[in-house]
Amino acid sequence: KNFLILFMTLGLITSCSDDDDNPPPVNEEEVITTLTLTLTPQGGGTSVVMQSRDADGDGPNAPVITVSGALAASTAYTGTVQFLNELETPAEDITVEVLEEDDEHQIFYSFTGSSGSSVTYNDMDGNGNPIGVSISMNSGSASTGNTLTVTLKHEPTKPNDGTANGAGGETDVEATFTFDVN
Repeated sequence: KNFLILFMTLGLITSCSDDDDNPPPVNEEEVITTLTLTLTPQGGGTSVVMQSRDADGDGPNAPVITVSGALAASTAYTGTVQFLNELETPAEDITVEVLEEDDEHQIFYSFTGSSGSSVTYNDMDGNGNPIGVSISMNSGSASTGNTLTVTLKHEPTKPNDGTANGAGGETDVEATFTFDVN
């Protein structure tokens, strides 16, 4: 009888010791209010800035989408994208975190209606997979009403098929810009 009581007490003590005193850190999703893609002609000239700004973050108001001008036809551009959290003062540059955690992020670029437009990645993570903060872009032939969708994915499958849908992961921010090529 004493042996049974001792055995049950020992079972209770050991069953309570499974508490995890060191849970894995939670990598919370960052708030991104502003996505800015700056495209500069490689031979010089005026940059085109595409921006999505959501001043209230996850609030009820839709982002304000702007494009500063048309792209020149058949022109090579150097592009950089920046992500900001402007709900912080001063604004927090989330691009720094994207680059620090480059193996956990990828930016995808998808065109519709733009004949010949293409993007080449200029930056890679430590495993040789694309990131997309720095790109080269060819504007393609003259056309109107084209769209470019820019999607930042967190923890996509790498390597992947080059599409945001095929890469999986979570979408941190996505914006679609309508532009013309003259």
